[in-house]
Amino acid sequence: MRVFAYEFITGGGLAREALPPGLAEEGECMLRALVTDLSLIPGIDVLIARDSRLPALAGIDSIAAGPGHEPVAPYLLGLEKADAVWPIAPETGGMLERLTRLAEDSGKLLLGSRTAAVAVAASKRRTAAVLAAAGIAVAPVYADPLALPDLPGPWVVKPDDGAGCVDTLRVADSMEARAALASRRGKDLVAQPWFEGEAQSLSLICRDGHAAVLSRNRQHIRVTHGRIGLHGLTVAALPVTAADRGLARAVARAMPGLWGHVGIDVVETACGPLVIEINPRLTTSYCGLASALGINVAAKVLALLDGPTAADSLSNLLPTYTLPVEIGLETCHA
Repeated sequence: MRVFAYEFITGGGLAREALPPGLAEEGECMLRALVTDLSLIPGIDVLIARDSRLPALAGIDSIAAGPGHEPVAPYLLGLEKADAVWPIAPETGGMLERLTRLAEDSGKLLLGSRTAAVAVAASKRRTAAVLAAAGIAVAPVYADPLALPDLPGPWVVKPDDGAGCVDTLRVADSMEARAALASRRGKDLVAQPWFEGEAQSLSLICRDGHAAVLSRNRQHIRVTHGRIGLHGLTVAALPVTAADRGLARAVARAMPGLWGHVGIDVVETACGPLVIEINPRLTTSYCGLASALGINVAAKVLALLDGPTAADSLSNLLPTYTLPVEIGLETCHA
């Protein structure tokens, strides 16, 4: 089976503009990790798209993407050439949703979350509403400055469809948050209270309302001049708990279209974990999973194609050991 591993940043999605160094570095990290895992699976032939400004990946068939191409042209060509597609892209601007819908419309195997789940996860407001309705502890999200409550302490202001911490700010209080929402200047911004606690993430494998937690990761967050940045993470830093597994199952039931590798960002507060957002795709933590867990996560995802029994036995996919792996980042993108 030929699998098209498409990473938007390094695969020509920004071929007509300057490559942002941080995003390109992280995209490259995820792409290389995924390609390595896929290449180790018998019977799998890997295809990628490659921005012409980047060096080729040795031994990997690729589609060249230059400034003369429409941003999604290499992706469409890859869909034609492959049996299955594994899209990696930011949710910003509906890009991941668009790529996912194109894959579904093509009739090719989609090795990622379904369009309906991606559309929900791409919006902080919709995610919070869906999870709260399912009884999951989630950070509240406010878009209307008039509805924003006068809670004490700092607030976070960010794009509703933002990926990671891009354009994410911490402001001093609800008054500043309200002012930021009121002066959005066409941007779809939201605000959330700042919750004290440790920033963490869960790496999952999901299918049809089922989920298994692969690792619990620690995120290294800094606030510099009001800007919130992810400057690194420790994959498998913490033991997976029964509460983590319960949260993962609850999220998967609330968003049954989540499929394959999924990330959940949480803040571990004094009252327990609080969900910040859902990433319906590969995240930067994937770069360290093979070393941290000693398993081929891509192979585990492909095993989900075997049918409902694979979802019922997700617990069998858990690693037999964990080894914390550090990943350093120089930018705030994740």
